Amino acid sequence: MEKKVKNPLKSILTIVISLAIAGFFLWLALKDFDYISFKKSISKANYWWVLFAACFGIAAYWFRAIRWNLMLEPMGHQISNSNSLWSISFGYLMNLTIPRSGEVARATALYGVEKVPVDQSFGTIILERVVDLVCMLAFLALTAIFKFHTILSFYHFVMDRRVEKDKFVPNFFEKQMIKLGVNDFDSFYLYLKIAIAILVLIGLLLFYKYKKEKLINFGRGILKGFTSIFKLRQKGKFILYTIGIWVSYYFAAFLVCFALPETSNFTFDDGFLILVVGTFGMIIPASGGIGAFNLAMKYGFMALFISMGKSGQLGGEVGLTYSFISLPLQIIIMLVMGLISIPMLAKARNKVVAEKEFK
Repeated sequence: MEKKVKNPLKSILTIVISLAIAGFFLWLALKDFDYISFKKSISKANYWWVLFAACFGIAAYWFRAIRWNLMLEPMGHQISNSNSLWSISFGYLMNLTIPRSGEVARATALYGVEKVPVDQSFGTIILERVVDLVCMLAFLALTAIFKFHTILSFYHFVMDRRVEKDKFVPNFFEKQMIKLGVNDFDSFYLYLKIAIAILVLIGLLLFYKYKKEKLINFGRGILKGFTSIFKLRQKGKFILYTIGIWVSYYFAAFLVCFALPETSNFTFDDGFLILVVGTFGMIIPASGGIGAFNLAMKYGFMALFISMGKSGQLGGEVGLTYSFISLPLQIIIMLVMGLISIPMLAKARNKVVAEKEFK
């Protein structure tokens, strides 16, 4: 059978769009950026706390690797923890290049070393996302309970600023549209959203028409992986490892606060908001979360500082400083673990091939 050659144009376009999104959000985050204040703050940072936070970041990888094994077990797959860990690490590395490509890369990497069908392992990865969403909602609920005053303070702050800026000031795109004769932007944006929705729907229908059989088979495999949670033999361990993952995420985010003098007095409930806001920033398909994470932290710290009766502008500056420590930390972990995974997976694949030839 002739092997289908992958069109690199799609990957290049995805990377370009991802970089454009990252650049846009980074521009928003760095508007009115005070470099002098940033330099002073970053020079005072205690990086031992950052190293401590990194330990929790790496621990989350290990907990996730073991939990993945528990999810694959009901389907008859006994895989090694190391192959699980390096497959996950490789997936995160791919996410740095093409956002959301890591899930497929992770499943493909596992197939190369453990021969677990991609559709089945991909189904468990989707299940992971559902479980993680539930955990994220739990932290969101904790934030709403313990930091309601912070959220309310920031809401009033935003609404007051909106009142001050009630005059319509068109952005660059809107200025170009005005030149073309567009004046009613409410209607324009409504029709634009409808047009995009119709195009997306047509694209999905065409994709389904020409890939129907493959989609159905792939869907069956995903469903098998997705329903594996109902057949878990070690439900207690699954819950413990899930808690371990999110406790690690929490401390990886919260401990960085102690590296900065301005945030060294933050409390545990402040960590809830930081984790939630940071997660929202990382959800946006920007390369490595760049820009989106920085902007999210800027607003998150503004909210915290305003609720403490401090300057929102100062909070935004500190939030950016935090983001320029925390985000590189996450990216470095992804790079180091991901680059190590390449030779480790290659070694495991060679072992599989050697054993096959021996038999």
